[in-house]
Amino acid sequence: MTGTQLPKAWSDLEDKMAFMPAVVKTIEKIHDTSWSMNPNRHDHYEMVYIKKGTATFVIDGVDLNMVPNSVVIIKPEKTHKFIVRSEACEFIVLYFKLKTQQEQGNHDSLKDFVEYMEDDSSGAYLYLKLGKKNDIVNVMNRILRERVKYQVWGDFLSGLLTIELFVLLSRALRQEWEQSAKNRNLKLHELLHIAKEYIDNNYVKDLTLSQVAKYIYLSDSYFAHSFKDKFGISPKSYILKVRIEEAKTLLESTDLKIADVALSVGFSSQQRFNDIFRKYTEMTPLRYRNMKKKERLNRD
Repeated sequence: MTGTQLPKAWSDLEDKMAFMPAVVKTIEKIHDTSWSMNPNRHDHYEMVYIKKGTATFVIDGVDLNMVPNSVVIIKPEKTHKFIVRSEACEFIVLYFKLKTQQEQGNHDSLKDFVEYMEDDSSGAYLYLKLGKKNDIVNVMNRILRERVKYQVWGDFLSGLLTIELFVLLSRALRQEWEQSAKNRNLKLHELLHIAKEYIDNNYVKDLTLSQVAKYIYLSDSYFAHSFKDKFGISPKSYILKVRIEEAKTLLESTDLKIADVALSVGFSSQQRFNDIFRKYTEMTPLRYRNMKKKERLNRD
């Protein structure tokens, strides 16, 4: 092994990651109010951490006031401008890309973060307010030091630190959403109705509780508890209920085979469909169809 050759563990890790964050450039600067910049945009993410002082980011025409220990991540191709508001503003900048690879092996938190950042509905940027001794700040400083040193295996360590950084960001984002929901009942009310609507529109897919919880960025346990409190039924039971109600409609109004009805409403097998249908209606799908046919004939 040569002095600059990276360990095989790194290439193995890259092969297994669906999303590999890669730092393009790091900067540590201090500016005062005399400094200015023209609006710019680029094809990578820009992450800025304010260490001291205050500043304003204008991102896609929206003003974001930054204070010490705050972080903003600006999405690619979003026009932005940085304005210093205090006598001195000290900050760290990380430019990075999220390289998409095969869909396997990623840490769930990292996938959560990537999915959130790539969702247009989440806006042009992500903003977080951190504590002075926050782990995110610590990792950012370590990445900065490693990229300045350029020592042997520095890229390897920087890569590991970058993965850790985005896992920590995902957790911080999740905690912020949950705390916001806990503090503002209206927000939680809105999120739960969004989740319910998401189930109504996607019940034919192989939906899981985790997928729905991720859609509104809540933890599985908090989402499940809140959903049941709000609607009087667990998310899993609600998914099954929606599927069964749609199956009843298809059994009454079409001549689809039972197996096709099962697939049409999101069940992976006819046996699973039969078992759940019997649980909810106390009869088999075939008996239900025959009963409804008999009712129609009697009405006619």
